[in-house]
Amino acid sequence: MPKGTYAFTTPIYYVNAAPHLGTAYTTIAADTVARYQRMNGREVAFVTGMDEHGQKVADVAAEHGMTPQAWCDSMEPAFREAWDMLGITYTDFVRTTEPRHARSVQRFWTDLYDKGYLYKGAYEGWYCVHEETYYAESDLEKDEEGTFVCPDCKRPVQLMASGEENWFFKLSEFQQPLLDFYEAHPDFIRPESRRNEIVSFVSRGLKDLSISRSTFDWGVPLPFDEGHVAYVWADALIAYLTGIGYADPDRPGEFDAAWPMQYHFVGKDIIRFHCVIWPAMLMAAGLPVTHTVFGHGFLLTKGEKMSKSKGNAVRPADLVRVFGVDAYRYYFMSDVQFGHDGSISLERMVQVYNNELANTWGNLVSRVFNMTKKYFDALVPAVPVSMAGADNPLRDEAAGLYAAYDAAMEQVDFTAAAAAAQRLAARANRYIEETEPFKLAKDPERADELAFVMYNLLEAIRILALYFAPFAPATSAEVFRRLHLGDVTGVDDIEAATAWGQLPAGNLVETGDPLFPRLDAETIDLEME
Repeated sequence: MPKGTYAFTTPIYYVNAAPHLGTAYTTIAADTVARYQRMNGREVAFVTGMDEHGQKVADVAAEHGMTPQAWCDSMEPAFREAWDMLGITYTDFVRTTEPRHARSVQRFWTDLYDKGYLYKGAYEGWYCVHEETYYAESDLEKDEEGTFVCPDCKRPVQLMASGEENWFFKLSEFQQPLLDFYEAHPDFIRPESRRNEIVSFVSRGLKDLSISRSTFDWGVPLPFDEGHVAYVWADALIAYLTGIGYADPDRPGEFDAAWPMQYHFVGKDIIRFHCVIWPAMLMAAGLPVTHTVFGHGFLLTKGEKMSKSKGNAVRPADLVRVFGVDAYRYYFMSDVQFGHDGSISLERMVQVYNNELANTWGNLVSRVFNMTKKYFDALVPAVPVSMAGADNPLRDEAAGLYAAYDAAMEQVDFTAAAAAAQRLAARANRYIEETEPFKLAKDPERADELAFVMYNLLEAIRILALYFAPFAPATSAEVFRRLHLGDVTGVDDIEAATAWGQLPAGNLVETGDPLFPRLDAETIDLEME
């Protein structure tokens, strides 16, 4: 039975630079959810895209001697190719320069204008171009020369000229409604540390928000006032609606099926936009608020956030070249606790690769498939009737796996989900040592016992391929191919599919190259410092 639509987003990424480990981290997390929820019988709506408007984009384009539109067009292949490389299965890729998105922005803000939530005024205050954020002077810091700088990126801020006309959203009216909403929906902001930060911020008072700019034209024009374009966040947030058919006559019913979304996955540095401004906008529009905003932590190397300016950024393609796509995905989902800052290093990546993928999962597949070829002419043995009541520790281990795995995935606790799968893989390897099929094969009187052991190992591998599929889809697909089981992505009820005993006897089992050849850290020509 269909379980309904499961909808979520990554941020709509800035086009000032190609995708890096941080943007890839968020996107792989969302794709892991997408792949699992499809296997769990959900219709998935997974929205990502490019944030192409605003002064920062116009400035970067000018630095490259290009028009803003030409610059944005030149960046689209970088994002699409990166996501294709990493196996990202988004359902919509929204560019904020698309006409369909302009239609969404104009409809949304016209609705709030008609409802009286907007007013026109002059703005004078401090603005950070890099963060696309306005700051009160009390929030600013000073550098060594006494210049006001952004508290987040430490770049100099600009004093917006007095008298510039802006349209303002009455954000201040939503202070108490937001606090009431946070109290009534404690899971709206996760993890809890982010929630505490936002509640404290809102409790100190909210100021009305400028949602338009009139000093440049690189943005979506506001239809109720010529010469004004939507401020970049007043534009980009609405891409979440565009991606599921809002204001799109060619996608009837899609928006109602997918909204409100289950999750927005964002970095912790942009949770104020998503947990304060965005829900207030939705409340004003009379739309339900997204169930959860999950603000994950930063990736750190030697205690510092990875960034191009610090010289410690590594491109996703560099790591994929060394580890392969599946190992790249698996490492960041299993070893970096989603929601917290995570220290990463090449040494740790090699350790996880060799211990959990090469030695535990990959080696299990190689050993069992090779023994099947040797002892049973590469065919899955039938379970002998004489062994029907025998102890089966692998079946016992697998019996409780769905409940633990599903609970972890529903909480986007990827580390716990991967660990649950690894417990079965480790138990299967230990089962080989306990039963010693290579000795059973030498005793004709123990042929039934050998068949029983080998069937159990092959069935455990079938089940493991399903649980590893959201993390490492290509290798799971290869295991299913070698077991002649069809397409692993065709599974739409993982609970039923992982019930014990479904591997058909007589299926051909193919051997092949190791899924994860062991790596030697000393031979890797790559630095992450």
